[in-house]
Amino acid sequence: MREQTATNVANVILLAAAGAATWLILGDPRLRRPALGLLRTFLAGTVPAFLLRELRTAWEASGERSMMTA
Repeated sequence: MREQTATNVANVILLAAAGAATWLILGDPRLRRPALGLLRTFLAGTVPAFLLRELRTAWEASGERSMMTA
């Protein structure tokens, strides 16, 4: 089996497993509530941190003075 074929097969298997897990979690309210809570925590913490890091990187790449000393 070529590497590209193996990668495609692995991707299909992972997609099927993720779909099955999503279907299971969304179908059971006892699992849905904690999953949505974790999703909210992820979106509230990780996404703003990523955006701030990207903003700082772009600011530094622009050649402007440091945001901290302005």
